[in-house]
Amino acid sequence: MAEERQKGLGYYVTLGRSGLRVSPLALGTGTFGNRWGAGWSAEEPAIRAVFQAYSEEGGNFLDTADIYHTGLSEEYTGKLARDFGGRDRFVIATKFTLGTTTGDPNANGNGRKNIVKSAEDSLKRLGTDYIDLYYMHWWDALTPVEEVMSSLDALVRSGKVRYIGLSNPPAWYFAKGQTVAQFRGWEPVIALQMQYNLLVRDIEDEYIDAAGEFGTAIVPWSPLANGLLSGKYRVENGKLTGAGRVVDGWVTDPNVDPTSERTGRTIDALVEVAKAIGATPAQVALNWLQTQPGVASTIIGATKPEQVRDNIGALKIAIPAELRARLEEASAPAPGYPYTLTMKNNRAAILGQTDVRRQAPW
Repeated sequence: MAEERQKGLGYYVTLGRSGLRVSPLALGTGTFGNRWGAGWSAEEPAIRAVFQAYSEEGGNFLDTADIYHTGLSEEYTGKLARDFGGRDRFVIATKFTLGTTTGDPNANGNGRKNIVKSAEDSLKRLGTDYIDLYYMHWWDALTPVEEVMSSLDALVRSGKVRYIGLSNPPAWYFAKGQTVAQFRGWEPVIALQMQYNLLVRDIEDEYIDAAGEFGTAIVPWSPLANGLLSGKYRVENGKLTGAGRVVDGWVTDPNVDPTSERTGRTIDALVEVAKAIGATPAQVALNWLQTQPGVASTIIGATKPEQVRDNIGALKIAIPAELRARLEEASAPAPGYPYTLTMKNNRAAILGQTDVRRQAPW
């Protein structure tokens, strides 16, 4: 059975500077449940088929959150893990911040009261006595990072949580939290979950280097930019065309303009590269992302088992250097301040007109 599992995803990776082994593609379970009436989610038996396909390919990394369908995703995730190999076979990650209720100022956010209560509630919904990886979902712009880190450390010491992570934090917040943890002997952040794909490359300015410096893995979400990078769509005359739900309503965050010239240029390049190497555009987009510096495991979402298998095919292709350069040139974002000064306009002067190259810290 173990040999069969290896044939699919093929290998496992350690998550950051830890001994936790996870699949290079994580199964996002934000599609599990239809409590919101969203067109991108599903119920049984569809999600059971998705989970079975991922499990049979050797997948072991599950990503959910308390807010996903107000807890229903966690319930499905725990149940399916028990049904397909047992809870201990899987690495389950979940998140807190947004909560599942409103009207109570301490039932949301990142204060200790909500962190502890959220963990207890998630454990009940998951039907387990421990969470493998517990993320702060969003920065609340209120709670001191020391409170967040000490609360997460206490959960690890209690046995309710094994490892901790941060999702969508400011770079300075992550760096401060990791530094405080190092000096106080608290549990370190092993995973940094961030939006990252060919159309959203903002984290390359700071987060990649910061994660490497602190021994933290990058775990990207939305690798296909809400489907824009699936190959279903093109940008023509400033309009998004194609056969998919994105044409009728853009449902991701404002980091991407689906009709911009850069989006169209990137999609065109993606389709060209996919055709050149005999892969699907989604596979090329995933392969590019999964082979970026610092990336450990990429979160995929699916409502059909064939989508899972197509995504896993991304690990079995290779993008030649010249075609990779084509993708990166087409999708290159404009650098922001202060990187326009340090990494572009004044780079030669800073280095004294010599060629100095930074060695990656890990």
